[in-house]
Amino acid sequence: MGSRARRKQIWCVQPLTPLMEGPDFSMQNQEGSKKESSWEVIREWFRVQKSVPGTGSNNFSMSVYGNNISLAKRQDLRLLLGVLGCPLAPIPISNNPISYLQIKNIPIETSAANYIIQQYLAATGCSKQHNCAKNMYTSGVVKMIRCETEISTGKSVRTLGSRSGENGCFVLWQMSPGMWSLELAVGGNKVLAGSDGKIVWRHTPWLGTHAAKGPQRPLRRIIQGLDPRSTARLFVKAQCLGEKRIGEDDCFVLKVAADRAAVVERNEGPAEVIRHVLYGYFSQKSGLLIYMEDSHLTRVQSPDNDTVYWETTIGSTIGDYVDVDGVLIAHQGRTIATVFRFGETSIQHSRTRMEEEWRIHDVVFNVPGLSMDSFIPPADIFDAENANTISP
Repeated sequence: MGSRARRKQIWCVQPLTPLMEGPDFSMQNQEGSKKESSWEVIREWFRVQKSVPGTGSNNFSMSVYGNNISLAKRQDLRLLLGVLGCPLAPIPISNNPISYLQIKNIPIETSAANYIIQQYLAATGCSKQHNCAKNMYTSGVVKMIRCETEISTGKSVRTLGSRSGENGCFVLWQMSPGMWSLELAVGGNKVLAGSDGKIVWRHTPWLGTHAAKGPQRPLRRIIQGLDPRSTARLFVKAQCLGEKRIGEDDCFVLKVAADRAAVVERNEGPAEVIRHVLYGYFSQKSGLLIYMEDSHLTRVQSPDNDTVYWETTIGSTIGDYVDVDGVLIAHQGRTIATVFRFGETSIQHSRTRMEEEWRIHDVVFNVPGLSMDSFIPPADIFDAENANTISP
């Protein structure tokens, strides 16, 4: 009874904004001693980046940068993990039965999208599966490539950072409806995230444990080829925008977007979410999802009344579909993320690019012993809520 009472108050904890967070080195040796806004974290990252000499500077500048290269690499990796570690989709997964998608008496854009989703379910083998898997286990490896940042002042452009990478691995557990647990370890850093079907949370050593604001949304890794049924449910209310060529494939383009009420719920302090849109590219030849891109725009009002916009775009190439117990699961992909920072009046802007390559090693359906208890949020969430309640 005690644990239930505490869970009712969980929505007061500090929010998680997966596409906006960055590293906080001040918390490395004092974990849990303070909580900072995710926007304070990313501002600090950008401030440090501006002070680092560009790659085209002289030997003296390069030697100065070399003295701080360890700090810079660690900082880049944490920003990378903040953006690509466990981002969420823009909208919740629909609970409507996907076997009976309507294609009549609705707008042509929606009916076309529903037809494409039916073809996707057939292509992946889900249409033949009468009994859905109750749970799933997935393990794989990743390679995350560090950030490259271009800073433009209007007159000149300089490039910071290098393309060195870090190898890592991840384990993902999933259970319907809407429960999942992710453990990702890269370069000595570990990110934990999960959902019990009602609340989404994440834990990093430098930001502690956070709960997500707004509607419960799925992990992006799940819908990028790992769970075709979840992907189909996400695109139930999509619109078909037309056709576009991706590589050697002609694709149908489907779009889903968070509505205004949902993005308002995700606002955090001076940060206002403007939009969050997801595009899925389905091959006309195979019917499979081969590319996915989402765009997230946030406006941040600084204390000196300057307005800064942050646009995060994440594009994932999805492939190497392999049959697992009658269902085609994507086993390989590459993701490129871009964080674009610009102001309303200033001509200065920056563009940071980061990459991830991932490969699935093992997929198992219907794991014995996996239950709802495996997805209970960590105690840190409840402790944080109690601390926020007690503090003046």
